[in-house]
Amino acid sequence: MVNHLAVTGSLQVPFLLMKALTLTAYNQFEFSDAPDPDIAENEVLVSVKACGICGSDIHGMDGSSGRRIPPIIMGHEAAGEISKVGPAVRNWKVGDRVTFDSTVYCGKCPSCLAGQVNLCPNRNVLGVSCGDYRRNGAFAELVKVPEHILYAIPGDLSYDHAAFAEPVSIALHGVNRLPLKPGDSAVVIGAGLIGLLVVQALKAKGAGLVIAVDLDEKRLALAKELGADEVLISNDEVPARVREIVGNPDGADVALEVVGFGPTIKLAVESVRKGGSISCVGNLKAEVPFPLQLLVTRELSIFGSCASAGEYAEAVEAVASGRIKVEPLISAVAKLEDGADWFARLHHNTEGLMKVILKP
Repeated sequence: MVNHLAVTGSLQVPFLLMKALTLTAYNQFEFSDAPDPDIAENEVLVSVKACGICGSDIHGMDGSSGRRIPPIIMGHEAAGEISKVGPAVRNWKVGDRVTFDSTVYCGKCPSCLAGQVNLCPNRNVLGVSCGDYRRNGAFAELVKVPEHILYAIPGDLSYDHAAFAEPVSIALHGVNRLPLKPGDSAVVIGAGLIGLLVVQALKAKGAGLVIAVDLDEKRLALAKELGADEVLISNDEVPARVREIVGNPDGADVALEVVGFGPTIKLAVESVRKGGSISCVGNLKAEVPFPLQLLVTRELSIFGSCASAGEYAEAVEAVASGRIKVEPLISAVAKLEDGADWFARLHHNTEGLMKVILKP
């Protein structure tokens, strides 16, 4: 941070500027000075040590999601060290190592009091500007967050790994939405970053045979390395192969759809047994065709899964203990000032990149 002087009348008032990666127009970034965030009495200022580029940031960058209206400092998968606390903050101090929920919820409404903080009507998300609100995120030297969304991280957990708490919490929530019993068979449609975390979350939660499905053979190989028992190339034969692999002529017990696309929704529905359950985690398309008759006649249960709701502490523990491995998912660790180039590479992604971590 740099100390500058603002001229007010005849007075010179010092103010601080941090470095930030700002989306100034769609597909256009500037790495430049930005004002240090002003914190409220219940907020802390976090010195960002690592922040991952999320797929939603990529869709925000090109304008396709409509949820990153420029100008905005994006970034919500982060970890760092508290550098300042508001006067009403009691449970945290300067120097604490933390990560934080990407969702800023009120903590007082009926949804929050019921533990469904992801459904808070006052909810907003770090690094998002969608017309209803604008909240700068963590692709910067500093980010402000309310104390109630903070989580401590162990001293031996690297900031790069701690930044995975957010996507890991999403994977855990997607699995927690299901009535999963120990030993249940599961199909994961989509072996991108979240899908690979879902594979591990299923195993951590006691699932039996887990099958990963994707179009990319390299991703499927990684899914096998991270705990999938079987992998399948995505095509129309997947439901039949699933029935054969799980040894049930009706299908697997549960499925998690981690793409959000019509054909993959269809695969998930066709791959589970009668009375089975599907967790919809992917959100690629706003609307998709849906095999309604199969859903009704096979009496399937469909669960939407939005962000996370109380899984953060579990996510931190899972990463710290190694129950969920994140190191194999890191494609690069780069300087924040080079972030625009990495966004472009991820947007085209001819390299098969997974997670890129930016460091101020």
